[in-house]
Order: sequence, then structure tokens, then C-alpha cells
Amino acid sequence: MLRAPRNLLRLIGIARTLARYNALFPAEWLPATGGLVFAARVLSGFRTAPEIRDLRPGERLAHALRDLGPSFIKFGQMLSTRPDLVGESIANDLSSLQDSLPPFTSAEARAAIEAEFERPVAELFEHFEDAPVAAASIAQVHFARVRDTDAPDAREVAVKVLRPGIERAVARDLDLFRWIADVVEGTQPRLRRLKPVVAVETFAESLRWEMDLRMEGAAASELHENFADNPMYVVPRVDWERTGRRVLTTEWIPGIPVHDVDKLVAAGHNLEAIVRKAAESFFLQIFRDGFFHADMHPGNAFIRSDGALCVVDFGIMGRIDRRTRYFLADMLLGFVTGDYARVADVHFEAKYVPPGTDRQVFHQAIRAIGEPIFDRPPSEISIARLLAQLFQVSERFDMETQPELLLLQKTMLLAEGVGRRLAPELNMWQLALPLVEEWMREHRGPEARLAEMTADVIHAATRLPQAVEAVEQAASRIAEGKVRLDLGRGGAPQWPVWSALSFLAALILAELLS
Repeated sequence: MLRAPRNLLRLIGIARTLARYNALFPAEWLPATGGLVFAARVLSGFRTAPEIRDLRPGERLAHALRDLGPSFIKFGQMLSTRPDLVGESIANDLSSLQDSLPPFTSAEARAAIEAEFERPVAELFEHFEDAPVAAASIAQVHFARVRDTDAPDAREVAVKVLRPGIERAVARDLDLFRWIADVVEGTQPRLRRLKPVVAVETFAESLRWEMDLRMEGAAASELHENFADNPMYVVPRVDWERTGRRVLTTEWIPGIPVHDVDKLVAAGHNLEAIVRKAAESFFLQIFRDGFFHADMHPGNAFIRSDGALCVVDFGIMGRIDRRTRYFLADMLLGFVTGDYARVADVHFEAKYVPPGTDRQVFHQAIRAIGEPIFDRPPSEISIARLLAQLFQVSERFDMETQPELLLLQKTMLLAEGVGRRLAPELNMWQLALPLVEEWMREHRGPEARLAEMTADVIHAATRLPQAVEAVEQAASRIAEGKVRLDLGRGGAPQWPVWSALSFLAALILAELLS
């Protein structure tokens, strides 16, 4: 009963913060918010902080979201993957929203660890550094050392601890977001295509996973296994003995932050080689595994002394099924080779385009995206921006948004930014293109399709005995009168013989496909 008034009062406070940064435009997207916007401007005294007065709208919004706290920082990062919702310019500005907050005290961190494991910190760690090395919106990280009974030397580890009270704060914010999404979906028919309720629920689910650090540990473990035979792409091992719902302990990764060009050059690293490693590892995550690190901002990647690319922070991961990988590979190759008809066709084959859409008009829209980039130097081509333009086209053709591709686009944008900073003349997607083509030959060529068909036949053959048994049981039930066939007045079946056979064949097929 009190949900609406409570959330309206919160909205006023939020709008006041937005007004201080001259970032009230998101409130204007909602229905009947003119009074709320005016009240917020009045309460803020119509003043804008001088240091942000000349910033772009997306930059001002990023500052405001940072002030509003953890859930809003995460929400801003989610909006950075939705150029179809907020526009490409604002989405790009929000992609730089840094996930950082002032640290909580070492006493609180120690208390959280001891509550999680019911053991003193001194028993768990030989040394625990009280000052955190990083403090984000959901958790902060401490350096520590562990001495195992069967090893002479101590291991260096990173200990991630959830913020005190974060679950309660996030639950309160999610209730507000759900309420706003319900209002928007119920009153704004033109915005239903964007699935605001589904978007908020997806966001809520990702936050739930992030606040259970065992899930992050599992993601790190899976990515580590995927690259176990690649010494130049390093994922830290998880210390499961010291990992729980609110604490995650992993191997400490030493290295130079990937965005610190001066230090990398001074240490003698080959910047082009780093970009090539990044392109190859990203390709393998997307196309080989369908499981990728989706929070690749510069603070989450390091270069080890031997040149290995090391990644940390696995709270946000993406998954792409095989069908979507085929679509993505076809689309990228179509754009790079100028085969826009193919790009349009794969959208129809994937059923991303609503039935009844004019193919020629859609083909023309795809060409309008591809032609401006086709003859440009490879270093100037941005696949991430190309995907963003595709999402803008999706609105015109009333296409439903694809969450997995939105997350991938954001990740590509972050990866491109790092690559251009290290080696501006290289294009990481151009480097990955031969790998994509080889993958397509292996997985989409005639031999691969024959192998898939053979595997399907073998699988069906293994199901044949069960299918035959199911048909025999059905026939027995008919013979025993447990299944009644409706006969005509003359006693002849209304079904012709071939229909009965079709019925039995359908039973077999259903059993094989089950």
C-alpha cells in the first residue's frame, strides 16, 4: 500500500541529485514527470556544480549516479550497454563510469571474514593488509598472505569482501527500479519493445550473482579451465577454503595495469603483442567457449613481467549460445566483406526481425551502416560502434533487444578503448578476423555440417529402442481398448491407413526428439 508514496519520495530525492548535476533528462523520459522535474530544480536552487557545467549529458549523468550509490553505479553501467535506450553518446559516456567508492573500515572487513568462516582472521591468513588495494560499489579487495601446511613459502592472495549492509541497500533500490519499470511498461506503449521490466529483472539477477562471491569464484574457475593450456592468458586460481558467500580469495596477480602505457614501455613490453594477445583471447572466449569476461575496463587487466595478459574481477560474465555465435560470425564477416545482403539475411534467419518486415528496406538500412566504414583504414573501424548502430536500427524495425549482444557490445567497446590506447594503428577485430574465418570453416562448412548431421543420426539411433518400445506400448493400449479410435457409421475408420501410419511415425519421431 505504501510502495507508491515511498518510491515517489525517493524519486524526489533522486531527482534533486540529478538536478545538481543538470542530469534530469532521464526523469523526463518517464510519463507525467513534469512536476517532479520542476520540484527537483526548485529544491536544488536551480544550481549546477561549476566543475561539471560544461560536461556532456552522459558525463553529468555518470557523476550523479556515482553520488547516488552502489546500485545506481551498477545501473549506469548496465545503461552503457543499451544505446538503443539512452542513445550512443550517453551510452559511451556511461561506459567510463568507474565502479569505485570510499573504502569501509578494516575492522568491518575483518568482522565480515570472521563471521563468514567462524574463525579468526589470524588463523585464515598469515598476514592481512588492513588498507584495501581497491574499493568498489559492491566489495573491496585486500592483499593477504597464506601459509599452507605442505608448502614452505607463503602464497600471496587477494581477498574480496562484500560491503556491510549492501544486500539491504540493493533490495531497496531494486524495489524502486521495478516500480518505475512497471509504470513505464503500463503507460508507455512505445517503450514496451525495450522490455523495461525484463531489463530490470535481468539487472536484479546479475546483482544477486555479484553479491554471492561463490558465483564469482565459479566464473573465475571456469574461465581458468578454459585457458589452462594458454600460459599467456592468466586467470587467478580460487582458494575455495577461504571463499564463501561474502568473501572471495584468489591468487594474487602482480603486474602493470594494461592502460599504463608509460610503465609498460619502460618495462620493455611490446604493446602490439599485447593487443594481439587480447584479440586472440577475446575471440576464443566468444567463439570457442561462448563464455566471456564482460567487465574488461582497464583496471581489471594487467601485464605480467613475462608479457602474459592477466585478468581479474569476474562478477560480470557473458554467455553466448552456439546459434548466436553463428549469427555474430556471419554478421561480422558480412560487414567486413561488404556482403550486406548476407548481414540482412542472417537477421531474418535468427528471427531477430519481426515477420512481415520488408527485406529490401532492411537490406538498405544495413547498407547505410556498412558503407561508411567499408573503405576506411582498419585502425579506424569500430565493431562496437557498428553494433551500437545496429541497435539503433532495431528501434526503426521494431526488433526486440538481444541482452547477450548488448553485453557483448559494451565489452567490445571497453576492449577497443584499451587496444587503441596501446597501439592506435592496430585494429584488434582485424587481427581476430582470420580466426573468425577459420572458425567459420570448421563449424559452418560442409564437413562440419556433415559431422553435425552424423552426430544427430547417431544420437537418434541410440534412442530408437526406446521409441520402438513406446510405439509397442501404444499399440498394445489400442488393442486392449484403452485407447478408443472413433469409427464411422459403417465401421470403417475415419482415418485412412496412411494417417494411422503417420500417427505411429509421429510417435517415433517425438520419442527420438525428446
